[in-house]
Amino acid sequence: MSLQQPLKKLFCLHVLIIVLSNYAVQIPCTVLGIETTLGTFTYPFIFLTTDLTVRLYGAHLARRVIFVAMIPALVISYFVGTLFAHGDYQGFGALTVFSIFVFRISAASFSAYVAGQLADILVFSRLRRLKQWWPAPAASAVAGNALDTFVFFAVSFYQTTDAYMAANWVHLGIVDYLVKIFASLALFVPLYGILLNFLAKYVFKRPLTAINTL
Repeated sequence: MSLQQPLKKLFCLHVLIIVLSNYAVQIPCTVLGIETTLGTFTYPFIFLTTDLTVRLYGAHLARRVIFVAMIPALVISYFVGTLFAHGDYQGFGALTVFSIFVFRISAASFSAYVAGQLADILVFSRLRRLKQWWPAPAASAVAGNALDTFVFFAVSFYQTTDAYMAANWVHLGIVDYLVKIFASLALFVPLYGILLNFLAKYVFKRPLTAINTL
């Protein structure tokens, strides 16, 4: 993979967040009386990373990073998910038995990641040249998370072997989406602005408006 050094770091970050989220989604939790999963709070970081990639390097290189990251993220997710199924270490012996539950999560992540990130890039690339910086990450987060969440929960948990997930995947998916949107608009979009300004000033050393034309 002949990517520039900053893009290689973004590639590694994509893989790390996907693997972490695929593991965290196996672990249900309750926040303020609302049932969700830990993955709800980790996956939005991938959209922040994607939007920065599009802003700084354009849609073409962003799509390249996504497609290159898919396979290693899928493979690593299966191994990590099998070794630490449901939040408990299972031992290396677990790898000798094929886990359809973990495989479906990995396959769903593969499908949802591609669909959600391509939707995110499509929306973001259409809006990134606007004079104001925030409409692009806000709109792309709404569209990308919607497609990503639906694909992921449907492929992962519809009639799955885990009774809890099979019975509650629609509810968990809706909560997951709403939390992602709230987190994206309240936290990640402002964080995106802070990071973008930092990169414009200290890394690219050019005005923020000049980055919009990259």
